[in-house]
Amino acid sequence: MSPAATKFTVIGAGLGGALMAIYLARAGHTVEVYEHRADPRAGAAGEGRSINLAISTRGLHSLAQVGLADAVLATAVPMRGRMMHAPDGRLTFQPYGTERDHVLHSVSRAGLNAILLDAAEKHANVRLIFGQRCTGVDLSSATVTVVDVETGQRSRVAGDVVVGADGAFSAVRQQFQRLDRFDFEQAYLEHGYKELTIPAGPRGAFVLAHDALHIWPRGEFMMIALPNRDGSFTGTIFWPFAGPHGFAELRSEADLLAYFRATFPDALRWMPTLARDYFASEPASLVTIRCRPWSSGGTVVLLGDACHAVVPFYGQGANAAFEDCATLSECLAERAPDWAAAFIAYEARRKAHTDALADLSLANFVEMRARTASAAFLLGRRIEAVVHRLAPRRFVPLYTLVTFTRTPYATAVARARTQRRALGLLLAAGLLTLALLAVAALGLVR
Repeated sequence: MSPAATKFTVIGAGLGGALMAIYLARAGHTVEVYEHRADPRAGAAGEGRSINLAISTRGLHSLAQVGLADAVLATAVPMRGRMMHAPDGRLTFQPYGTERDHVLHSVSRAGLNAILLDAAEKHANVRLIFGQRCTGVDLSSATVTVVDVETGQRSRVAGDVVVGADGAFSAVRQQFQRLDRFDFEQAYLEHGYKELTIPAGPRGAFVLAHDALHIWPRGEFMMIALPNRDGSFTGTIFWPFAGPHGFAELRSEADLLAYFRATFPDALRWMPTLARDYFASEPASLVTIRCRPWSSGGTVVLLGDACHAVVPFYGQGANAAFEDCATLSECLAERAPDWAAAFIAYEARRKAHTDALADLSLANFVEMRARTASAAFLLGRRIEAVVHRLAPRRFVPLYTLVTFTRTPYATAVARARTQRRALGLLLAAGLLTLALLAVAALGLVR
């Protein structure tokens, strides 16, 4: 069978699944995409569960490869840094990077998904089928069982390759979990999240600085808000499920408003729909998924959250999924029609780096909710910026490497670790030199 004659069945029409469908279609393959939701372009798009996305260099590169970067940027709001909100209302701006083009791009998940689905649908060799829930996959034959969510009718879909892009609770991955020697790790945070809204002001004006990601760090919990093109902000609270600052404690509108007056007083004035937004849904969980292998022979392969879900605190979840699409596409082109070899190469190029991203994302939650408000953190960032300006090629901050370059995640972590050791030795040598000079000066005085 020639590579161009291969039929790919993609399970999941979210960000990763839709983009992968485009890559596959451009390579000449036949693609069918099955999604359990109704078409998100036709109605509500999972309100209360989205968390706005911060698209950066990695994601933009993958989008550019299929000609979509400009279309996505046209819907985005650039963010130059973090705006920290202290309990007393004081604001502190922390730039993300060291260059003018070091910005994150705030985009609506639903809007981005619509752009990708529209682009996929323009290809004659792509078919999108909504309202079909995957209930099983035959790993040896690449046959998928789906159930119509309205009628309950069950059908079997035959193809050559299945791409499991169906999220952290992937039905495709569940088939892998029945296999001998399949490693799987699932870890939840004690925190969950709810989405809130800060509407636009008069005539669509932003009521907060529009070029920043706003953070209300409160030690063990926090709130964030990302700007939208219509002047509104999508806010998200990350709180423990239980405890004195947990979701379980706020049972009435009066409790909620009193808590916000005490904890987020400057935000409350801009949130007229707070109670409605808060009580509209239950808090959602935050999970990290690690597994291996990511494929079974040459018939089934996993993508994005299905094989490496991460918590959202480094803003890299969508970017990493898009990078998966680009890497998988490269491997398919290099090894065609040996799909088993292509999948093995894809996992080898990505696994260590997505594991590193999982660790970075967990660590950054602590940084965002607690350390960003500390003087020591700010001093460390200033020192990094100064050293980077003095030696821009030899010293690049970790955040810059991860967010504004395409340096593989694990490579970025290793380089940052080496840089920190070198900087520590440099600072120690500097302090020792100052001490020796001080001793010498005292000797001269005497």
